[in-house]
Amino acid sequence: MNTNITISYLIIAVCSGIFFFFLGYVLRQYVAKMKVKHAENKSKTIINEAKVEAERRKRESIFEGKELSLKMRTEFEEETKERRKELLILEKRLLQKEENLDKKVGLLEQKDRDLRKKDDNVKAKYDEANRRKENLEKMIQQEKDRLQEISGMSKEEAKNTLVSKMTEEARHEAAKSIKKIQDETKDKSDREARKIVGLAIQKCAVDHTVDTTVSVVNLPSDEMKGRIIGREGRNIRALEMATGVDVIIDDTPEAVIISGFDKFRREIARISLERLLEDGRIHPGRIEEVVEKVKKEMEATIKEEGENTLLELGISGVHSELVKLLGRLKFRTSYGQNVLQHSKESAHLMATMAGELRLDISLAKRIGILHDIGKAVTHEVEGTHAALGADLAKKYGEPDIVAHAIAAHHGDIEPRTLLAVLAQSADAISAGRPGARRETLESYIKRLENLEAIANEFEGVEKTYAIQAGREIRVIVKPEKVDDAEAAVIALEMKKKIESNLQYPGQIKVVIIRETRSVEFAK
Repeated sequence: MNTNITISYLIIAVCSGIFFFFLGYVLRQYVAKMKVKHAENKSKTIINEAKVEAERRKRESIFEGKELSLKMRTEFEEETKERRKELLILEKRLLQKEENLDKKVGLLEQKDRDLRKKDDNVKAKYDEANRRKENLEKMIQQEKDRLQEISGMSKEEAKNTLVSKMTEEARHEAAKSIKKIQDETKDKSDREARKIVGLAIQKCAVDHTVDTTVSVVNLPSDEMKGRIIGREGRNIRALEMATGVDVIIDDTPEAVIISGFDKFRREIARISLERLLEDGRIHPGRIEEVVEKVKKEMEATIKEEGENTLLELGISGVHSELVKLLGRLKFRTSYGQNVLQHSKESAHLMATMAGELRLDISLAKRIGILHDIGKAVTHEVEGTHAALGADLAKKYGEPDIVAHAIAAHHGDIEPRTLLAVLAQSADAISAGRPGARRETLESYIKRLENLEAIANEFEGVEKTYAIQAGREIRVIVKPEKVDDAEAAVIALEMKKKIESNLQYPGQIKVVIIRETRSVEFAK
């Protein structure tokens, strides 16, 4: 019974499965058909839209093409108009040029006709001149024959007399020409020399003046003055003995003055005193220790100063001993002028003048910076600084031209080279620059008074004026007592008297002024 029920269920299940299978198949077929139909409808829609879009784009392309065609046509027409305008302008220019050429051709033809006429006239005049020349030669020959008969001299004798006379005249004219050329050459050379010297002075503008003989050390307070002096003055005496300067302690607030003509010693004393003030330990033993240490440091400073100077001027190959001596010149003065600054200035002046004269500029600088090197040892060795400087230059391998220029820069020997002459000029310019060297007001005023007094001694002098710091004396004479010739004589005699009675740097120009004025009043 159970078996039959089971079989029945199986049969029912199989039948149900077959039914549902067929049902699913039918449904899938239907769904598939529906999808295909939907896809067909969608594809038709897409195709229609594509046709519409293609049509729209086609219309737009046609419209753009027409627009572009219109634009190109407009641009072409405008360009054509511009070309036509340019062609018209060119055509006008060509017509003008053609007219101008026609005018020029006409002018040339007219000139050609004029030249032919002139040529014919010249030929006629030339023929006439030849005829006159022949007639003149005949007349001259006749006159010669007549003169020979009258003078009783032969042709050769007359010729020799004439040649002799012409030779004398030619010599006289040649002498006058030579004198004129010499005067012009001297004036030109003076102008050129003044131009070169003036250019050198302008390019070498300096602002340093005379060095003083004192240095000032600032103190933190006036209490330090007592410590510098020390018990019974032992500290200040130790400092003065160790450095060789005078230490002046006066009422100047918070300051001590170091006095001495040797700038090198003053510098050592100044640095030593400043270090002692910083350290605070001031006693004779410490003073001597600090001074010795500063002296050693100053030797290095001297060498560094010499090297910096040569580097600044672009000079190389100088012996190390000369470099040290050059550095020592920073602490040497001549009539209050710092010798190293003076040497630098001379080097720049020589370089400028050598450049104008097409000479060796580097060699000129070398001579200028070394020309006073002897002053670094004049306090140790006997002799003039020019001779000592030349010996040092030879000793340490400098060229002979450098040694010679150093020896000749003060005129002790005759200069043999142009650079030696430039060394003399540069040295004189640097030393003679206003403010370079010290001259007391009293001696300066006294020199001007003496100069004017000498001028006033001459008879006929009305007024005298010493100008340009005593480098020129202008003398106004009375015109009724002194004529032009006497004025020249007074100038010469005054020059001689100034040379014999006065001592002065450089030269003094004597100018005699004689003036006559006639004044009337119309009423």
